Amino acid sequence: MTPARTTPRTSASSGGPARRLSPWRFVMVFGGVSLLMDFVYEGARSVTGPLLAHLGASAAVVGVVTGAGEAAALGLRLVSGPLADRSRRFWLWTIAGYVLTAVSVPVLGLAGVLWVACALVVAERVGKAVRSPAKDTLLSHATAATGRGRGFAVHEAMDQVGAVLGPLTVAGVLTLTGDDYAPALGVLAVPGVAAVVLLVWLRARVPDPIAYEATSAAPPPGRPSPVEARQPELPRAFWAYAAFTAATLVGFATFGVLSYHLVTRHLLPTATVPVLYAAAMAADALAALATGWLYDRVGARVLVVLPLLSAAVAGLAFTGTLWIAVAGALVWGAAVGVQESTLRATVADLVPTGRRATAYGVFAGVMGVAALGGGALTGALYDVSVPALTVTVAGIQAAALVLLRTTRAARSGPTANP
Repeated sequence: MTPARTTPRTSASSGGPARRLSPWRFVMVFGGVSLLMDFVYEGARSVTGPLLAHLGASAAVVGVVTGAGEAAALGLRLVSGPLADRSRRFWLWTIAGYVLTAVSVPVLGLAGVLWVACALVVAERVGKAVRSPAKDTLLSHATAATGRGRGFAVHEAMDQVGAVLGPLTVAGVLTLTGDDYAPALGVLAVPGVAAVVLLVWLRARVPDPIAYEATSAAPPPGRPSPVEARQPELPRAFWAYAAFTAATLVGFATFGVLSYHLVTRHLLPTATVPVLYAAAMAADALAALATGWLYDRVGARVLVVLPLLSAAVAGLAFTGTLWIAVAGALVWGAAVGVQESTLRATVADLVPTGRRATAYGVFAGVMGVAALGGGALTGALYDVSVPALTVTVAGIQAAALVLLRTTRAARSGPTANP
């Protein structure tokens, strides 16, 4: 009997995953890992725009670099996803990706040359590309038992606790050191090491999380279980869903461009930008929990909110009035919360286990191309005309709403869970 078909109830000799950690405990511990790592990289991302501007970057350069970073974080999963599926070494890919991020961020604070800083910004995102398809696949097994929307939403909410603490820590150190980026980012090495240690412990406790999914879905006689299912091609509904997602990202600004606007227009001092980013991450967590809960009840129709949020970001965040720009940043955080939780949950329901890491890789690749276009487009339009930026993004998001209505994913609810 292969490990993939061994269930926790029948693996007494090996101590299967569910005998050691329940599905919810697995989600919570994995959430703790993500909390610590979000502390690291969200702390860094909160000051990416001002840091690059300090080294001489223009808004267009910030847009291209941060967009390229997101493209790397998403596009390279086209490689890491299929490789994870073929090797079945999901834990190895996950750990390697976290290590790369944990190393890149503290070194970024030491960069004194623009091109070095740009390379490290992208390197940190490459770490996310290495780990994400494997990590999401591991997590998807446990959420088969907890509920896709709820499981991914709770994980994302725990992410955002770290995403709040990290920027606040960076803001505090910047204030104490007079905007010195070296200690502000160097302190993030501590949670990075802690995240890797906790992840290694979790891997030792639950070496084969697929057993959670094996026992959560009992197929009718004669049908393969989700664990055994293999498809030569990804479902058509998956591709339609990916197209809708890409459209929402093409018109979505990066926080690098938002923070560039806030600092260069003298709306906020540099040390305050991470505080706003932390507030945006709190909005992220709330939006993830709300849409995850709704997803388990009404399905992918809840995603109609994403184009609306994305259009509102452009209309609010780039104004010259502080409170309106702050509101735009909070809306930006809410949109990211939907992207990072409910979008991932839908992929797990559309694609069977045997192709899931590949699907996450392909899905992220599509998102990566869109993110690069979105970062470059919003950065370039910002340099030309803010009204043109607002109108263009609104048009793109209107097209995304139309596309959502035509996709099979928009008409499909969760299939793996009640």
